Amino acid sequence: MFELKERDGLARMCELKTKHGTVRTPALLPVVNPNQITIEPAEMRERFGVEILITNSYIIWNDPRLREQVQGSDVHSLLNFDGPIMTDSGAFQNYVYGDVEVDPKEIVAFQSQIGSDIGTILDVFSEPDFSEVQAADAMNDTLARGKDSIDHKGDMLLAGPVQGGVFPHLRERCAKALSAMDFDIHPIGGVVPIMEGYRYSTLVDIVMASKKGLDPSRPVHLFGAGHPMMFPLAVLMGCDMFDSASYAKYARDERVMYPTGTKFLRDLHDLACSCPACVKTSVDDLKDMEKGERTRRIAEHNLHVSLQELKKVKNAIHEGSIWEMVEMRARTHPALLDALKRLVTHKDQLERFEPVSRRGAFFYCGPESYERPTVTRYRERFFSRYRRPDTKVLVGFEDGEKPYSRTYSKEISDVSTKVDASFLVASFFGPVPIELDHMFPIAQSVIPKNLDAEVLSKMRGVMERHAHVHGYPLAVMWDGEETLSFLEGVAPVGRERDSDVMMCRAVLDMQFGRGAGDILTGREIGFVKSRNTGRIRNVLIDGTHALSLRAHDGMFTLKPDGARLLMEALPPPKMRVVVEDEPAEFSRKGANVFAKFVVDCDEDIRPGDYAMVVDTKGDLAAVGKALMNREEMLAFRRGIAVRVKSMPDE
Repeated sequence: MFELKERDGLARMCELKTKHGTVRTPALLPVVNPNQITIEPAEMRERFGVEILITNSYIIWNDPRLREQVQGSDVHSLLNFDGPIMTDSGAFQNYVYGDVEVDPKEIVAFQSQIGSDIGTILDVFSEPDFSEVQAADAMNDTLARGKDSIDHKGDMLLAGPVQGGVFPHLRERCAKALSAMDFDIHPIGGVVPIMEGYRYSTLVDIVMASKKGLDPSRPVHLFGAGHPMMFPLAVLMGCDMFDSASYAKYARDERVMYPTGTKFLRDLHDLACSCPACVKTSVDDLKDMEKGERTRRIAEHNLHVSLQELKKVKNAIHEGSIWEMVEMRARTHPALLDALKRLVTHKDQLERFEPVSRRGAFFYCGPESYERPTVTRYRERFFSRYRRPDTKVLVGFEDGEKPYSRTYSKEISDVSTKVDASFLVASFFGPVPIELDHMFPIAQSVIPKNLDAEVLSKMRGVMERHAHVHGYPLAVMWDGEETLSFLEGVAPVGRERDSDVMMCRAVLDMQFGRGAGDILTGREIGFVKSRNTGRIRNVLIDGTHALSLRAHDGMFTLKPDGARLLMEALPPPKMRVVVEDEPAEFSRKGANVFAKFVVDCDEDIRPGDYAMVVDTKGDLAAVGKALMNREEMLAFRRGIAVRVKSMPDE
C-alpha cells in the first residue's frame, strides 16, 4: 500500500497505492469545493499533472443536490476526476462554523459509499488555546470515534488524524494509539490556526511529537499546509501529503503565492514568474482582466508555484540536499528561521533516520548547519567510537584545504621523522584525526573560511571536550619550525607507523562501532590502490578481499570475508539484520531483503549502512546496504529493507 522509494532522513519519496492509481509522495492535494470550482479537476490532472485531490464529504452529504448527484454515480463522476480522491469529514467546518451535525460512523460509511479512495474520520478539532484537559478530552473523543469508525470504511483507505492541541506528549500518545488501530494514513490535525498565526516553532514540536508516536510505514498528511513556503520544512520532518485551498482562496483576494511568501497583486511591479500562467502575462494585464478571469489566472499561478516547489523538494531528496534547501528557505521569514532552530532540539530523533552519507557535498548555509544530524553524529561517534593511536604527543592543525593529509603532508612528514605523534585538525565538524580526513562528511564538505561567532564558540567547546576525553601527555598546535624544534627536545623519537592500517582501523571503528578495527590486528594486511590517485581501493586480510573503500564517501563496502571477521569482532546484534530463515536462503542467492521478512535489527543501523544479513540462527546469509533503520524495517510491509550486495558463496 505504501512503499519507500528514496529518502533523505525523515524526508522521503514513496508510492501510495489506491483504487484509482498510485500517488507519488510528497504530494499536494488541491482542495476542490464542488460548489465553488476555480480550476476544473480534469484540467488539474491534464494540464497541471495533479495526481490526487481532496474534497469535503460533509459539504456533499449536507447538500441535497450534490448528495443526489453523487449517489447516482460516485465522487469521481461528480468532480470529473479519474485519479485518486481523498475526502475530509467536516471536522474543520465544525471548528469554523460549529454547526456540523452528522454521526461519525455515518460520515465514514458515506465516504465509502461514494467511492472515496481515502476517507477521514470525523475527529474533534483541538484549538490552539485549549487547556491540557480540553485537548486531552478532544483527543480521547477522536480516538473513540476512530475505533468506532474503522468497521465502516469498506475497501476505502481510512485516515485517522492526530489530535492533542499544542501539547507534544498528548500528540505522541494519540499517535501511538492510532498506530495500533487499522488506519492507513495519519493526518496531523488542528494545526491550521497555528500556521495562520505563523507559530511555526509550535508546529515543529507538534509534528515531531506526532512522528515519534506514528507507525513509520504509514503516510503522514499535514492538514491545511497549502503554502509552498512550508513544504521543505514539513517534508524534512517526515510529512508526505498536503492539502491546499490556498491556491484558490488567495486568488480571490488577489494574493500571489511564491515559495518565499505571498504578495498582493497591487504591490507587484512584475510577476517575476515563468510558469505557464505568467510567462506571457504582466501585472497590468492581470489588473485589466475581469474579476473572474483574474482570479482564475492567479489561482493557476498559485497552483503551478506550489506544484513546482514540491518538485524541487523531490529533487533535494534525490540528491541528498533537503537540509540545505530548508536552511536557505528559512531565511525568507523569521518564523521559519525560528522553526528551524526549534527543530534542532529534536536532533536525536532526526539522527536515527539520517543516511550515513550522501551523493553530494555537505554545504554550510548558516549557524544552524552546525546542528544537522550529520554533524552531531560525527561528533558523537568521534567521542564514543574513535580510539586514538598509542602515542604520547598530539600535533594539532588549524582548519585548511581538504584533504588535510595532503595539505599538511610536509608538516606531518617532518614531525614523524623526529617524533612519535598523532595528528589532528580542529575542523568545523569537530576534532578530525588525520586518518579520518577522507571520510564523510569531512572531505565532502564546503565550509566558509569565516565562520559565525556562534559556531566558533561551539567548536571551541568541542575541542575542550576532546582534551578531556582523548587526552595526550603533550599536545601542541602547529606553529611552524618553532613547534618542530620544541618537540625534538621534549618528545619521544619518531617511529614508523603504517598510515594505511591506521586509517582503515579508524574508519572501521567509526563506521561499524568501536572494536571493528580489531579485525586488522595480528593479520596480514594488503592493499590494492588506484594507479591515478594512490588511494586505497581494496583491503586484503590474510590474502582475501575483505573490504573495498568507496571513493565518494571514504567508507567501506563489506565483502563476505570481511563480514565474517566483523561478526567475530562485534557481538550480536551489532550491525546485523535478522530475517526469517526461508527468505534468508533467497538472500544467499542474491535476493534483496524485504522489510516484511525482517525479524529484528541492530538499533544502531542507519540508512546507508553496510550490514550483515543473518538467519534466525545467526548464520551469515548476505551482506547489503540498509535502506531503512530498525523502526522502519519492523513496520513496513512493502519495500526493500536491505539491498543485497554480496553473498557468502561468492
